Amino acid sequence: MKDFSQRYLQYLKGDLKGLNLTRILDEDEFYQKQILDSVIPIEKTRLITDVLEKHKLLIDIGFGGGFPVIPLSYLFPKVKFVGFEGRGKKVKAVQKIADHFNLKNVSLFHKRIEEVLIDLETVITFKAVGNVNKLLASINSTKTVYACFYKGPNFSKKEGDEPLLKGWKLVEENEFEIPGTDGRVLLIFKNTSVPCGTSPKNKINLVKLSDLL
Repeated sequence: MKDFSQRYLQYLKGDLKGLNLTRILDEDEFYQKQILDSVIPIEKTRLITDVLEKHKLLIDIGFGGGFPVIPLSYLFPKVKFVGFEGRGKKVKAVQKIADHFNLKNVSLFHKRIEEVLIDLETVITFKAVGNVNKLLASINSTKTVYACFYKGPNFSKKEGDEPLLKGWKLVEENEFEIPGTDGRVLLIFKNTSVPCGTSPKNKINLVKLSDLL
């Protein structure tokens, strides 16, 4: 991944200069805070790697400058990666990155997760800052999903005492040391109540994930 990180940063500072996809421009810091921070929590979590091995699908929400979707898609070439991002300029820029590295297993969409019906079993990642309950509430699914949240070490002080949204359970919590950072906590939630049929009640206008792929 070190060589990939160097080429990634070179491309950001070269062809994509001026798009402000990352504020981290030091080579070592970029490798630690963008690449390693994206891949270590997923790569080192057996539960998630087993799900990816079985279903071969991961959805990344709000990928911004391409993290973690691009490093993960490079690391797991046999897994299909889908990214949803609310900012169209970011989608176009990150698509250029995927094309630059010939990542055929990546599909990126200018959509919000609230607009999509997850009708396939999958892993969902949230690396952007956001409240866990609010983000879980944005997921519409008729299948079992594992929602993974990249959080800082102070997560318990900020959200730890908040009651979890009904219909979800915390199935695993792992802490990781990431060089050059304060560390990372990966919280994994699994939905416990999956609606029957093809669409949850009052959600008939959602776009099916299966139709996008």
